[in-house]
Amino acid sequence: MSVYVDDAVHPWRGQRWAHLMADTLAELHAMAAQLGIPPRAFQNKASGAHYDVTAELRAQALALGAVAISRHVDRAQVKAVIANARAQYQP
Repeated sequence: MSVYVDDAVHPWRGQRWAHLMADTLAELHAMAAQLGIPPRAFQNKASGAHYDVTAELRAQALALGAVAISRHVDRAQVKAVIANARAQYQP
C-alpha cells in the first residue's frame, strides 16, 4: 500500500498546491497527521478522497516515503490512483 503525491502544483492563495492521495483512507489520514495537516482539511469529494498540500508539504511527504506520481509521465498510474481515491468517496 502507498501514499502518493502528484506533480499538479497549482497556484492558489499565493502558494503552489498538489494532491495527497493513498491506497487506503487510513494511510492517507496517517500521512496527513505526520505532516501536521488537520483532519478538517480532508477533501472527501466525488473527484476523489485527498488532501491539498503546499509544495513545501509535498516535499516533506516525499521525504516521509510518499510516492511521486506525474500526470505527464505516469498517466496510467495517476488514473488508477485517482480511480481508487474516487472509490473511497463516501457522501
